[in-house]
Order: sequence, then C-alpha cells, then structure tokens
Amino acid sequence: LEVNGHKLVGDEPPALGGQDAGPPPFGFVLAGLAACTATTLRMYADRKGWGEVTITVDLALDTHGDKPRIDRKVAATGELDEAAVARLRDVVERTPVTLALKGGFTINTVLERG
Repeated sequence: LEVNGHKLVGDEPPALGGQDAGPPPFGFVLAGLAACTATTLRMYADRKGWGEVTITVDLALDTHGDKPRIDRKVAATGELDEAAVARLRDVVERTPVTLALKGGFTINTVLERG
C-alpha cells in the first residue's frame, strides 16, 4: 500500500488467514479517524491561541451488531476553560473523517485486468 508516498503494510491476523504483518483494514480506518481528530483539535486550539494543549484519542471498534460502532474517547490536556472544552466538543463532531464516516461514502470501483 502507498498513500501520498508513504509506504504502509496492511494484513490480517493469522486466525483470519493473514500473517499479522501490519494493521488490519479496520485498523487503518481507526487510525485515520484518530489522526484526523487529534490534528483538527490541535490546529483549532493553536488558532485560538490556547497555549500548550495535548490531544489524545482512544478508539474501540464494535462490529457485533446491526451497524458497526466506534467508541471514541478524546482527552484535551492544557489550561482550557469550560467554554474552550465545550467548543472542542462541538468541533470534534465535525472533523472531516468523522463526517465522512457518519455520512457514509459513495464508492465507485473500476476493476481492470492488468
């Protein structure tokens, strides 16, 4: 796999027939959501001039049910008042990857013989 010049390895665990050489596909989905969440909040805090703010994101995926569910826990550490925390709560629900995952995607596939 290559994304914008960055080489990545994806695989499945041995129990699913893979060699565990890299994260499974849903691991990349979670990594994308975590990266987007942390980056968006960090950039927002910087633009607001809120000083040193650290963002950590923990995600869990539950695929046992009618619809997959992602549980996201975000911590913002720094000198933030309640208004700033409330604003971050609003922003986190509108990050680009959050909106894409909540809204779903249209996927257009072309499979060619190569």
